[in-house]
Amino acid sequence: MQTPVQITFDGMEPSDALADKIRRKVAHLEQVCPDLISCRVVVEQPHRHNRQGGLFQVRVELGISGQTPIVGGREGPINHAHEDVYVAMRDAFDAVERQLRAFVERQHRRTKAHEVALHGKVLRVMPDGEFGFLRSSDGLDVYFHRNAVIGGPLDELAVGDEVRFVLHAEEGEQGPQASSVERIGAHHHLPNMETVRS
Repeated sequence: MQTPVQITFDGMEPSDALADKIRRKVAHLEQVCPDLISCRVVVEQPHRHNRQGGLFQVRVELGISGQTPIVGGREGPINHAHEDVYVAMRDAFDAVERQLRAFVERQHRRTKAHEVALHGKVLRVMPDGEFGFLRSSDGLDVYFHRNAVIGGPLDELAVGDEVRFVLHAEEGEQGPQASSVERIGAHHHLPNMETVRS
């Protein structure tokens, strides 16, 4: 995870034992989804005059790169078992894990749909050698970063080279992007395709 787990205790004394259990739960979630970049947990003991009495409320918010945060806890009917903070914490993490597993499954299905290798030709290679664009055989312009190039550095690719590529499951800021690009043919100049010069 890119940032340490943030644990906040609201209306109660901090508990090292509870914080340790929370960190173990988060470590488990990281195994479910290695793309987690942040986790924020709020453990709250409402005042006795609150409509929910002395029930603990636990909110877990997971950050995933490029995605809406996944949030679990606090919602649902009153559960008097949540008079025990550990039960409230367990239920909040169970709820967020169900959502996380559903997200991972959706991502897996999308990735599978894009795993078929496609063919195209290099359209442009930027002068700084950091990225380029290719045109797929069906006319789609696809961005690729130098880290996606297999079998040699990006600067060995020339405009018109035939490539095999795999589309990334998610579009980037530049639109469709390739997760891998591999040269498969010799250089053939195509009309209206030229290297961008600075």
